[in-house]
Amino acid sequence: MDGFVNLMDALTSRWLPQAVIVFDIDGVVRDVSGSYRRAIADTVHHFTDAQYRPTSEEIDVLKAEGVWNNDWEASQELIKRFYQTQGVSTQLPEYQAIIDFFQSKYRGENFNGYIKTEPLLMSQTYLEALTQAKVAWAFFSGATRASAEYVLKGRMGLDQFVLVAMEDAPGKPDPTGLFEALTQLADRYGFLPDLSAPLNIPILYVGDTVADMQTVVRAQQIYPLQQWIGIGVIPPHVQQRSSYAHLLQTAGAVATLDSVQLLSPMWLNTELSL
Repeated sequence: MDGFVNLMDALTSRWLPQAVIVFDIDGVVRDVSGSYRRAIADTVHHFTDAQYRPTSEEIDVLKAEGVWNNDWEASQELIKRFYQTQGVSTQLPEYQAIIDFFQSKYRGENFNGYIKTEPLLMSQTYLEALTQAKVAWAFFSGATRASAEYVLKGRMGLDQFVLVAMEDAPGKPDPTGLFEALTQLADRYGFLPDLSAPLNIPILYVGDTVADMQTVVRAQQIYPLQQWIGIGVIPPHVQQRSSYAHLLQTAGAVATLDSVQLLSPMWLNTELSL
């Protein structure tokens, strides 16, 4: 770890990166199929009085709409749609009650909930290889800061990183958080990110949902002089992988990968000629 920290310190002085990669976390850094997805299903099951428990495929269909990146809001929407399909007029639960129940399952007490079971999809060694290849990296996620730091610090052992979390920016596909991540990277490495002028380096955003890819599309619309590249990662739980890849490509992904760590310095050199 000391070597990694020293390398990061050495590169913080006027370092022009060959590329910038900003990663989503859920479905990219960690597998949330047995945690966030399970907590959504539990929450909907609870607030529909055990009448409906959405499947993983049904949650994917909702996520494919591109506006339900926030899992609390996704849970609320599934509850609402269930009662609409039943033709039942009922008082929907308070949003805070949905959050509290969801968090009791996902985070638990002192992070003893579903969060502790999440398999990691990315290693510190992978990020170290990117740094050595002069690729700057950061994280922009719709997860809460506490949840994101739990995996980045507690599970992966990182102690220096740029993170824009739920509390820091509007939800995706609004690209404000992506811009903020770039600003913080520029402050760290000194490469002056005036996004209204061409940086002449590719900026990649890596995510696993339609909203993630739409974030890149919107970034391109706001700052068209930059080279924005959306990279889709197909999360482990998806069975129809080719169909999901097509979904992400339709939403704006330039390429789709089965694992985030396939986005290696060699891949970047081959595909982007770095």
